Amino acid sequence: MTEVPFQLLIKRCDPKKQTERLLCTELLRCVPGRRQVYEASWNEKSVIVKVFSDKISAKRHTTREWRGLEELSKRQLTVPQSLFYGQTENGGWSVVSEKIVDSSTALDIYQNLQTSAERLDLLILVGRELAKQHIKGVLQKDLHLGNFLLKNDKVFLLDAGQMCFLDGEIGKKDSLYQLATLAAWLDENEKESINRLCSEYFDVRGWNFEEADKAAVWKYLASGRKKAIKRGLKKFLRTNKRHIKINNEKYTAVFDREFCLGAEPLEFIEKIDALMDDGKILKDGNTCYVSRLTWNGRDVVVKRYNHKGLIHSIRHTIKGSRARRCWICGHRLGMLKLATPKPLVYLEHRKGLLIWKSYI
Repeated sequence: MTEVPFQLLIKRCDPKKQTERLLCTELLRCVPGRRQVYEASWNEKSVIVKVFSDKISAKRHTTREWRGLEELSKRQLTVPQSLFYGQTENGGWSVVSEKIVDSSTALDIYQNLQTSAERLDLLILVGRELAKQHIKGVLQKDLHLGNFLLKNDKVFLLDAGQMCFLDGEIGKKDSLYQLATLAAWLDENEKESINRLCSEYFDVRGWNFEEADKAAVWKYLASGRKKAIKRGLKKFLRTNKRHIKINNEKYTAVFDREFCLGAEPLEFIEKIDALMDDGKILKDGNTCYVSRLTWNGRDVVVKRYNHKGLIHSIRHTIKGSRARRCWICGHRLGMLKLATPKPLVYLEHRKGLLIWKSYI
């Protein structure tokens, strides 16, 4: 992954063969070793570039994304305009599409809404668009709010490469399962809201929301919540809009971007033990060392899990550090809307292949 800004050359395959030059200005999403999504400038236009970097599957994923965008447009569903695709100078493959200016994903909007009524209205908007997809025979294999882009009340579909296209409408069983996946964003005790969301979906499909349908939705809700949390937790372990991952021969760390805004994460990593010693020591034990300190204007508590011998390090290298487990559990509690201090950083310090110490 290259630091932005940088020039990207693409030898396009469609609709005409020529080399295009783009300036990538912002990393929007990253799945290391697989794909990166950038905002870029091309011919004085703002565009989105999805770069597939896996040497084995990059071309296949690129053509699948391109054909998906074309198929969604053909079925008269709202998607960003596909511009071209082709091979990058370093052997990767990419798809370039228009940037929808002044838009946000449904996930970003949802996370900033303050009331349950606002969240329900957003989910209803997405649910009605989902119903239109199902009528058109489109089934998302990876359904989540991040794959819906909103500008005002207009909903654009993203991640076209993860969609199945059928000849007829999507059947009721698959439809109800996806509807339950969407409803899983609401709390279990919001039964009236869940029923209203389902009724709005059924209204677009021209179906009656009967008792058997309600029972099926509630049956699928539990598995939908588990799936959403499992998928969501993966994002806390990689570089994305909210987190920065640092990985080298000595350290593995993930930082909350807001925590290190205007500061240098590597400086925090290198000085963390000194910062803890200079802070207010809350615990100094054999297993862990806890200190309250200030960094980058934030009042934080840092917990270090100490090295306790070779066997101890081997065990935690194999099963994962305690700091990493705390990071995951803290975010899991947050997704379950249970009050817990927000995890800001997890850090693993290695010697060779072994985790020596870890910090949360």
